[in-house]
Amino acid sequence: MFLGSGRRAETRVSRVTWLAFAHSLTSLFCLVAEIRAQLLEQLKCLDQQSEARVQLLQDLQDFFRKKSEIEMDYSKNLEKLAERFMAKTRSAKDHLQFKKDQNILSPVNCWYLLLNQVRRESKDHTTLSDIYLNNIIPRFAQVSDDSVRLFKKSKEIGGQLHEDLMKVLNELYTVMKTYHMYNADCISAEGKLKEAEKQEEKQIGRSVKQDDRMLGRSPDPAANIRFEEKHQRRSSVRKIEKMKEKVKKTMEATLQTIQDMVTVEDFDVADCFQYTNSTESVKSTLSETFMSKPSIAKRRANQQETEQFYFTKLKEYFEGRNLITKLQAKHDLLQKTLGESTNYF
Repeated sequence: MFLGSGRRAETRVSRVTWLAFAHSLTSLFCLVAEIRAQLLEQLKCLDQQSEARVQLLQDLQDFFRKKSEIEMDYSKNLEKLAERFMAKTRSAKDHLQFKKDQNILSPVNCWYLLLNQVRRESKDHTTLSDIYLNNIIPRFAQVSDDSVRLFKKSKEIGGQLHEDLMKVLNELYTVMKTYHMYNADCISAEGKLKEAEKQEEKQIGRSVKQDDRMLGRSPDPAANIRFEEKHQRRSSVRKIEKMKEKVKKTMEATLQTIQDMVTVEDFDVADCFQYTNSTESVKSTLSETFMSKPSIAKRRANQQETEQFYFTKLKEYFEGRNLITKLQAKHDLLQKTLGESTNYF
């Protein structure tokens, strides 16, 4: 009779345990699938941002290239206009009078000033066209190359972090599956043990059970070992936190250096619009601008080296933060399992 009731109780416990086990694994499986979908969506959004950025920069290059052509055509038309009316004015009788009385205000002098102003405007538009073609467009191309390279490195770091996260989730799924299996066996064994204890109590009384309880109160010999392990774990967490803080400061300083390198070398084309220069001197001034300096290759190399250093520190920062999170989670779990107070740590 007692054996029959014990089997029925064991069957009920096993059924409840199995349902809880199946529900937990199903929930975890759905959660892992959702996280995987979110991670893939993040990488997809990063690719879309990269493509949109590159396309925008390409459109800007096409825009300024077309604008450069328009400025050049406009400059040529202004030059033709000035030359045509200048030739017409030279054939007039007032031209000789203009040479004699250049310092006297007169309609002829105003006319010559207007034509000279048109010529200067033509040179300005030529200079502006050259700036668009030789300065702004190459700078947009440089920014496009930098964007592609930085997006690629960001995607590599993000992909590696996603792989590490999925690895942890898969390990968690395996551990939970194993845990539920052992937990089910443990619950089943506890049910059998309780049933056996009831049978034993009815046969030989409660003396044996009391002796077992007294033996169970003996001090734990592994307490000192656990304390030492906790102390070592605490020291490791503190060292990693200090390392993470140092890496973070270095990373911020490197990022500021990259920003300074990009912003400090902007174009200054004010000298290109000096009216005292001839067309040849203006073109020679343009040939010495930022994009055509010999040191551009050296600056680009320094920029890429600084970017590589920044991404290395960024990767170390993320890896250190993940390690701290894992150690803290293990510590909290051990602390909860051992039943110790949080103030003790």
